[in-house]
Amino acid sequence: MSPSVLAAVRVWREVTPLNARRFNHVSVHADDLETSVRFYEELFGMERLPTPNFGLNIRWLALGEQQLHVFERSVPRPEYHHFGLDVENFEDVYLKARERGILDADTFGGAVRELPDGAVQMYLRDPAGNLVEVNWPDLTTLDRSVVGDVVRVADMEPQEGEAALARLYHSRA
Repeated sequence: MSPSVLAAVRVWREVTPLNARRFNHVSVHADDLETSVRFYEELFGMERLPTPNFGLNIRWLALGEQQLHVFERSVPRPEYHHFGLDVENFEDVYLKARERGILDADTFGGAVRELPDGAVQMYLRDPAGNLVEVNWPDLTTLDRSVVGDVVRVADMEPQEGEAALARLYHSRA
């Protein structure tokens, strides 16, 4: 190729985003691999997948078309980093998390929070201390006698301008 064509290709690559299509997996650490794998199987119904041998304790789990990779390492737990999951039954997960004593009300000012669009976030910690966010699209569809203590984000911080337009679920109108 001529230098001018190479220069044009270089400019095109610098200004043209190479779009990702979706998340394939998220990885989290475990202090005890088997304990963490059982947690994700029991609470979220994830299924074990064949996992390559990387020379360390790791397990791949299936969640629909995505995966969670759990690896055994002694590292500090991240305080705010988290991943979010949609579930079939928010109330059931809430009750199991409450029973296990793993709801996290401290990190973001409430274990269960209502977003400006009416969606709900629940925060809990896995056995290694990783923060997991459980999402639900509409607070009004939840049984408030089960999930009663819900903090409104709008009561914590003003939701003006772009913040008032934020939507956790893009497909909701």
